[in-house]
Amino acid sequence: MSETRRFARLRRGSEPEGPGYYVVPDSGMCLSTFLVIQPPGGDRRVLLGRLDPEAPWDRLAALERSRLPLIGDRWLLPASQLLFFESPQEAAHRIVREHLESDPLPLLGPSVYSEAYRRPDSPSADPHWDLHFVFRGRWPSDRAPKASPWKELAFLDPATLDPTEIGRGHGDILALAGHPLRGATPAPGSAARTA
Repeated sequence: MSETRRFARLRRGSEPEGPGYYVVPDSGMCLSTFLVIQPPGGDRRVLLGRLDPEAPWDRLAALERSRLPLIGDRWLLPASQLLFFESPQEAAHRIVREHLESDPLPLLGPSVYSEAYRRPDSPSADPHWDLHFVFRGRWPSDRAPKASPWKELAFLDPATLDPTEIGRGHGDILALAGHPLRGATPAPGSAARTA
């Protein structure tokens, strides 16, 4: 019981301000909302998309232009980091509205997951820390998914996809949500994040 515990009670700065407060981990931390949308028929498929690099992804999901080539044509879930002081529910509805250009969808959740992993390019003693808020829903039967930020949106069965076909570690999110990719399922947080 002698080890010092670091609670997620964070203040800005380079040093904690007073007892019980700590700073954001050196390698950063993300609070993100993900949508796992399935077709109306209830099969195993999940809505995934290929980014249109001309869309304003820096505004939609904090994706800088320099990172878009790293993602390339890999499939992604509709997702975004939370805006400052935005609730996970508000973020989910923003993603439906802005990423999917859809009227509101009924969403269940969130399920909340936490991952910490070392980034290969970070010299930090701390790992990067992610908190994932995963919402589930069904796409309406009256229209096919189509939205301008994406080159393509499609319902795909994750079990048929190789991990190399999924970008930004979204394969981990699919596995956490019960939709593992083809082949061996990596432990949460173990997939390489390339963007």
